[in-house]
Amino acid sequence: MKQAVILGLLAPAAAFVAPGQSQATPKTVVQGKETLVGLAESNGDFLGKTIGYWDPFKLGEDGDFWGLGTEATIGYLRHAEIKHGR
Repeated sequence: MKQAVILGLLAPAAAFVAPGQSQATPKTVVQGKETLVGLAESNGDFLGKTIGYWDPFKLGEDGDFWGLGTEATIGYLRHAEIKHGR
């Protein structure tokens, strides 16, 4: 009984201990047209095999929409697609 009470009092103390280092997953960094083509060709689903690399806005060639550079524009649009579930 005494041990159960002691353990019950010590268990909340674990909340104040810093967690160990987490294993972060590597993130894909888009570095231009080559990376976009590689991602499209590695997609194994039906659309990936059928369409492949499709760039209707010509982001790989001149995708500097907001004056931030092509890579920043691609990164911004990819973030928006992921955020909105597309």
